[in-house]
Amino acid sequence: MLRWVRQQLGFDPPHQSDTRTIYIANRFPQHGHYVPQKFADNRIISSKYTVWNFVPKNLFEQFRRVANFYFLIIFLVQLMIDTPTSPITSGLPLFFVITVTAIKQGYEDWLRHKADNEVNGAPVYVVRSGGLVKTRSKNIRVGDIVRVAKDETFPVDLVLLSSDRVDGSCHVTTASLDGETNLKTHVAVPETAVLQSVANLDKLVAVIECQQPEADLYRFVGRITVSQQAEEIVRPLGPESLLLRGARLKNTKEIFGVAVYTGMETKMALNYKSKSQKRSAVEKSMNSFLIIYLIILLFEAILSTILKYAWQAEEKWDEPWYNEKTEHERNSSKILRFISDFLAFLVLYNFIIPISLYVTVEMQKFLGSFFIGWDLDLYHEETNQRAQVNTSDLNEELGQVEYVFTDKTGTLTENEMQFRECSINGIKYQEVNGKLTPEGFSEDSPDGNRRGLVKEEELFLKAVCLCHTVQINADQTDGADGPWHANGITSPLEYYASSPDEKALVEAASRVGVVFTGISGDSMEVKSLGKPERYKLLHVLEFDPNRRRMSVIVESPSGEKLLFTKGAESSILPRSKSGEIDKTRIHVDEFALKGLRTLCVAYRRFTPEEYQEIGKRLHEARTALQQREERLADVFNFIERDLELLGATGVEDKLQEKVQETIEALRLAGIKVWVLTGDKHETAVSVSLSCGHFHRTMNILELVQHKSDSTCAEQLRQLAKRIKEDHVIQHGLVVDGTSLSLALREHEKLFMEVCKNCSAVLCCRMAPLQKAKVVRLLKTSPEKPITLAIGDGANDVSMIQEAHVGIGIMGKEGRQAVRNSDYAIARFKFLSKLLFVHGHFYYIRIATLVQYFFYKNVCFITPQFLYQFFCLFSQQTLYDSVYLTLYNICFTSLPVLIYSLFEQHVHPHVLQSKPVLYRDISKNAHLGFKPFLYWTILGFFHAFVFFYGSYLLMGEDTSLLGNGQMALETHFWTWINHFVTWGSIVFYFIFSLFYGGIIWPFLHTQDMYFVFVQLLSSGSAWFAIILIVVACLFIDVVKKVLYRHLQPTSTEKAQLTEAGSGINCLDSMCCFSDGETACTSVRRMLERLMGRCSPARVNRCGISLNSLCCRRFSYKLEPDEPAAIDV
Repeated sequence: MLRWVRQQLGFDPPHQSDTRTIYIANRFPQHGHYVPQKFADNRIISSKYTVWNFVPKNLFEQFRRVANFYFLIIFLVQLMIDTPTSPITSGLPLFFVITVTAIKQGYEDWLRHKADNEVNGAPVYVVRSGGLVKTRSKNIRVGDIVRVAKDETFPVDLVLLSSDRVDGSCHVTTASLDGETNLKTHVAVPETAVLQSVANLDKLVAVIECQQPEADLYRFVGRITVSQQAEEIVRPLGPESLLLRGARLKNTKEIFGVAVYTGMETKMALNYKSKSQKRSAVEKSMNSFLIIYLIILLFEAILSTILKYAWQAEEKWDEPWYNEKTEHERNSSKILRFISDFLAFLVLYNFIIPISLYVTVEMQKFLGSFFIGWDLDLYHEETNQRAQVNTSDLNEELGQVEYVFTDKTGTLTENEMQFRECSINGIKYQEVNGKLTPEGFSEDSPDGNRRGLVKEEELFLKAVCLCHTVQINADQTDGADGPWHANGITSPLEYYASSPDEKALVEAASRVGVVFTGISGDSMEVKSLGKPERYKLLHVLEFDPNRRRMSVIVESPSGEKLLFTKGAESSILPRSKSGEIDKTRIHVDEFALKGLRTLCVAYRRFTPEEYQEIGKRLHEARTALQQREERLADVFNFIERDLELLGATGVEDKLQEKVQETIEALRLAGIKVWVLTGDKHETAVSVSLSCGHFHRTMNILELVQHKSDSTCAEQLRQLAKRIKEDHVIQHGLVVDGTSLSLALREHEKLFMEVCKNCSAVLCCRMAPLQKAKVVRLLKTSPEKPITLAIGDGANDVSMIQEAHVGIGIMGKEGRQAVRNSDYAIARFKFLSKLLFVHGHFYYIRIATLVQYFFYKNVCFITPQFLYQFFCLFSQQTLYDSVYLTLYNICFTSLPVLIYSLFEQHVHPHVLQSKPVLYRDISKNAHLGFKPFLYWTILGFFHAFVFFYGSYLLMGEDTSLLGNGQMALETHFWTWINHFVTWGSIVFYFIFSLFYGGIIWPFLHTQDMYFVFVQLLSSGSAWFAIILIVVACLFIDVVKKVLYRHLQPTSTEKAQLTEAGSGINCLDSMCCFSDGETACTSVRRMLERLMGRCSPARVNRCGISLNSLCCRRFSYKLEPDEPAAIDV
């Protein structure tokens, strides 16, 4: 128990060594001095709290907030010294805010506990005592042999021991981990693959040594030592042997595996990565405003204390006849009295700090984020995917973006590859009617009379068919000899691949006569023009981003050992010693200029001696527990040399719909777009031109292929000079990965100067970490611009996490980008609606919310300060304590919350069709110092008007004015706005009548008894209320009218244009029938309440209207909209 406590507190980490030793079936050595390692149990814990620590931990987290901690201090001061207001005035609002937040967080954590219990209690089968034992998932220990059946999810990270197949292989899908739906093949080592029964497995004596847990899903280093007949056999274990928790078994009846990582040490649990806290610009402004108001508060308290003692310098005011001091007060220390008075004034004015600001902002962000998921225009019908919000803390940041960093493949393009051209032995070919046709060679003969493949062509196609990781649908593998066309060139097989490039190439090869028909055991089967051939797969040299290539070593039917390799031309051509290298390089450049993705293909023949040396080196590197990756990289480089070039391929990846329009809209909005891609220079430039990132009239500057600091610096200086000379022309910059590394090493400032003067920047041949580095470079520059990164693959995760706002595309390269993003959308074109409409609305709403909170508290508490001049600074309170308590909680909270959820100062259509309106809110325009100063001065002005107006005419409260100002700010009125705005004022009157009309037995004083009734029975009081409210709001109305006519912003001009257009359909409130969520009922209720959802808009998205809850609607159409539909 003590050890467990120490581990929880972090004093006693469970692992001390770099590796862990696992005895299969927990058969530990019998000698007495062996001490087994301690491992975590298999419980998954995603919750933050327990029954015991919820209260202290939650309170600690909440009081870390400045405002909460401040009000706690004020509350404690009220308890300790004699203050003018009751402790309830601070304690009750604080208790309300803390309680609401705790209930919300507690409920969320209860849901996590519920989910955890469901997972941890799932039934599993474990091999123990010679038989299968049914137990709960949480009871699995490291070393247990676990049985998993078809379509079940792996409960722990397992090393595969055997399956129902003779070769010990199985197929799994990791869709729930990385989104890849293709089947992955995992294999057991030969010594355990034959142990297919429980009885045989129970006799297994083996030890696994492997690395300690780490989050990388694709990395595993280990080895297994199997004891057979007094002999120990050592086999390497890699990612192909590891079955990950959360993955699902497919096309395999059952498997047995040994648990190596359990519970929170599984790779899935380690990937429950709490994202780094991103703070929005609004939150930073809010904290700055809080500090300024704290300074105002301290100034007022100090000034009041000084004035009190200045006033009391006259003896008649120091101790008036009606308030004589006690003996203790006369003899007390002056310093202590000064401090006590200062604290009393601090308590009196403390409501200038808005306690409910944080909780209101949290509610606004949380509730407001649902509108993104509900937006029909962000719903992709083909894939049935809607927009996702992974964090609601950055909603308003979508309205502040200045730089967009985007990936190319799968983000700007569809990531649907189609084979277009290839180069074989220096000759270019195209696919025509299922045939490889040399360039310039026209052949219209039917398929039956087609020419055969020449030797070079056949070898090239075999290399394409053997060097890949493509899988075949298991239902078809047995029927590979099924129906064929007479010419043997059409394959009925269905291929699966994690890389769309590989799938396109294998499918193209099958169409022209060389068909990959599957893997059987350790053999790859190929049909060349209908003739089956079997190649023994000896080794796979996996792809990695540093080598930028992958290879396989196979044994041909004739017994020859061959290496086939494919990869980027920059990694293949320098390693090739023969073949048509120069011609192929020219062809690769031509392919790239057409926007095609290129790969080079090469091979090498091994002598028996060479292969023996290679096998030995590979075994040593793969069984190493330390620095395995580095050793393997050295061996791979040793093997992949002296290549004979076979040719190159060109695959087309078509652009996504409306990419060009979206990039142009971003440019009009003042947002600079940078494309960061791993593609080669020519391909990237071609795609940039086709998608509108580069214009044909743009002067394209290049910083590429530099090998030294000096040449790179000289080129940068020339580019900077050229930009200065041609400042009228728009410039685009192309930079490659190697030149970028040099530029950032010594010449970062000069590089940034060149980049900022370019309208568009294209970075090609980029590694994932280089992408993140570029984002960080802009993000930390002196201007501190707001950055957004968007991508679809695992290689984009680093830049998505680095940017202020990260957006994942739900593409074909897995779900890692989506899981690590702040927002996720299905297509790049949705970015315009996300920024120009949702971002614009969220920013305007929260900017007004934050400033209104400070404004209304200044209005509320300044009269308290002014009143002290009339009561000799005796710390007498102006307001009844109940009104102090309820002002922020009840009287003024709902109108601003509803405003911040539903306000639309301009119609969504107008915002999206006029991207230039985005410039009006850029650079935190509505939360800068000038708007803040205006709202603060407005608050003080209103406070002076109604204090002195009330002093001259009558007594007055500020709730009427606060809600009146909110009504003045609202442009988009729904019945909910009317209800809460006017309802709050009505509630104030009803409450005052009720509170002052009854003698409450639990109140020791009741200063407001019958006061309000008497006040409202006077006609002059009503006249004074109306006069003061109008006088306060009149100045703001005049200011708004003058500014709109003399200096209107683009947004205000758009509002005037919109006023006569008759638009009244709320797009963001429409719902869709497919993929409905648990919030559907709430959404439909809101639609009915708002009365703004038109089926005509729904029909434009191609969604069935039968499922919608709307009745008969119509609205005035815009010129470009279809006719209204009656439902």
